Amino acid sequence: MQASVLAQGVEFSSSEYTVVIGVAVIAVIALVVGFVLRSQVLAADEGTQNMRDIGRAVQEGAQAFLNRQFKTLAPFIVVVFLVLFALPATSLGERIGRSIAFVFGALFSMAIGYLGMNLATKANIRVAAASTTQGGRDKGARIAFRTGGFVGMFTVGLGLLGASVVVLIFVAEAPRVLEGFGLGAALLAMFMRVGGGIFTKAADVGADLVGKVEQNIPEDDPRNAATIADNVGDNVGDCAGMAADLFESYAVTLVAALILGSVAFGSLGLTYPLIVPAIGVLTAIIGVFITRTRDGENALKAINRSFYISAAISIVLCTVAAFVYLPSSFADLPGVNVERIGDLAAAGNPAVIAAAAVIIGIVLAIIILALTGYYTGTETQPVKDVGTSSLTGAATVILAGISVGFESAVYTAIVIGAAVYGAFLLSGSVFVALFAVALAGTGLLTTVGVIVAMDTFGPVSDNAQGIAEMSGDVEGAGADILTELDAVGNTTKAITKGIAIATAVLAATALFGSYNDAIQSALTEVNVRAEDAGTAFTNAVTAPNLLVGVILGAAVVFMFSGLAVNAVSRAAGAVVYEVRRQFSTRPGIMDGSERPEYGRVVDICTRDSLRELATPGLLAILAPIAVGFGLGVGPLAGYLGGAIAAGTLMAVFLANSGGAWDNAKKLVEDGNHGGKGSDAHEATIIGDTVGDPFKDTAGPSINPLLKVMNLVAVLIAPAVVTLSIGPDANPAVRILIAVVALVGIAVAIFISKRRSTSIADTNTDAPASVSA
Repeated sequence: MQASVLAQGVEFSSSEYTVVIGVAVIAVIALVVGFVLRSQVLAADEGTQNMRDIGRAVQEGAQAFLNRQFKTLAPFIVVVFLVLFALPATSLGERIGRSIAFVFGALFSMAIGYLGMNLATKANIRVAAASTTQGGRDKGARIAFRTGGFVGMFTVGLGLLGASVVVLIFVAEAPRVLEGFGLGAALLAMFMRVGGGIFTKAADVGADLVGKVEQNIPEDDPRNAATIADNVGDNVGDCAGMAADLFESYAVTLVAALILGSVAFGSLGLTYPLIVPAIGVLTAIIGVFITRTRDGENALKAINRSFYISAAISIVLCTVAAFVYLPSSFADLPGVNVERIGDLAAAGNPAVIAAAAVIIGIVLAIIILALTGYYTGTETQPVKDVGTSSLTGAATVILAGISVGFESAVYTAIVIGAAVYGAFLLSGSVFVALFAVALAGTGLLTTVGVIVAMDTFGPVSDNAQGIAEMSGDVEGAGADILTELDAVGNTTKAITKGIAIATAVLAATALFGSYNDAIQSALTEVNVRAEDAGTAFTNAVTAPNLLVGVILGAAVVFMFSGLAVNAVSRAAGAVVYEVRRQFSTRPGIMDGSERPEYGRVVDICTRDSLRELATPGLLAILAPIAVGFGLGVGPLAGYLGGAIAAGTLMAVFLANSGGAWDNAKKLVEDGNHGGKGSDAHEATIIGDTVGDPFKDTAGPSINPLLKVMNLVAVLIAPAVVTLSIGPDANPAVRILIAVVALVGIAVAIFISKRRSTSIADTNTDAPASVSA
């Protein structure tokens, strides 16, 4: 088997080895700083005994869920490991390395999720306790943000360490080996995002519908049996799931940049994409440590200020690095692939291209932060309009939130599209232009450390408020501080979801280049030109088979989203029945003479979320296999394009609608439109429960979905070509693989749909009076 063009002519000099080793050292420094932040968080006061008891229950529930989730996912890791080993590769070493890298990508994703959850469950009681002290706003915000900083440091540290070690060991083969690393990170993140998202939103929706709407008790009232499960869910979904999601965004974007970089910039293309996120590590450290609220200042302003400062530092340092490290001509790049790039003069100036692309990525993050904050912040007009709509009922609240989501998706998609196109215009060479898109993604990654800190801030502050209310030990100014921090957390979570989908689009667009390279390499091996390969390999935009692929790709996004929302609906229904049962059969709960059975709700959420993991996972893996082997690599390219387009709009729509509904509820609870207990409040609660699976389950799960499908497409492309044309062509085997994949999807969806009636079937004996 001939070597891929990506592996030709790429050799490291001693200085380039030194650069990669330096990057690995910076990655280790990030891990050390993470431990420092962790020790600072744990040094804070744990609060009252009631807070500690509640916090311990949340810790035990979250840890038990993740342990069971990892055991459930272990067979998937083994199966995919074996499949990767069986797929074509340029050498046995690459095949082994790719499979092992997949395992490490999966383990790193799991580790980041677990470590983030573990500290978050310890930080929430400390944030609650800090609110009762002098300067509580600043102390509470600092603890929550540094908890996120710990997760952020491990995200960038493990991602950068994994990539740099693979590059050191495999050099020219590193991009292909890293495909396995990226797939492992993305696949586990998708499972954790879906599983944790179902858990947290089933508990949240069930707790709200029975406790706040039916029983008219506060959101985190200890009499509600779903409160502990709700707090557990915040940690396994928003902390563990989102941390893993952002890690895989980091890993996959690096993979895309390194795959294209080895051709576009030669050996420097394997080192410069590592230098950029290494700079991001340093700026993230600065961003985390400078985050402090000023007297009377909203915590969101302090967080945004740190983000902008770290982004500005990244722009300066990355620009300097580009002009110092890269030459001004492609002719001076060692190992550059002249055949693929074409006219070197028309390709442009490598240093200018690299600097401009990184700046585009950083500016994109800044714009999305502002745009998402506008559509989901409590102080902006869109959320105020949703809050005002509560005066006319739940239906208008839902309509207003949907409108916000649709509108924000359009503007966000335009901004992301402009960034992709702007990066693409930086070079006259298509291949270099694709690398510029990937570099824009790495530029955005320079802010990931702060972004993860922003995201984790949300569930920690949410949990802190819940624990404070359940304990009954925080009132007055302290309670107001926690309410404010919770509202800020809703906005920061929405912002990070917007930035995560931006990285997904940039990475997926860049992976198109590597997908095309995989096809070209496979066609070269069977001595067939692309234009002679037949309709299965046609990529012309007018080809009907390409349009079929586009439609199928968009359809999979809708199916995936529907499965996720339906899973939350089923699990939440089971929680509703259980909480109603406890209120009905144990009247002493309401007067405090009986203790709710919190564990039963935790068990329901755990059971239902884990059994829902298989269907979306199989859809993400098997759908591109069915399209690729069934229709060809051309329609598969269309499939990826359709999925990216629909996924971008769908993810932003779901995230921002949910964020707007949640903060509209916060507005009413702050005393607007009648305040707590009013009809307007009940209307916003309904809106919030609709938005819960939107913003915390289906929406963020689309990010890893897109990258899993793109990586699967890149990995199977050579096999599709080999089985379709040339001496080893075997149409029967190719069609058989497609049929098996389709059957697998159909069976998984059929089983999932059968569960839709399970709640009604098993709860027909529930007494009607319990809903009173």
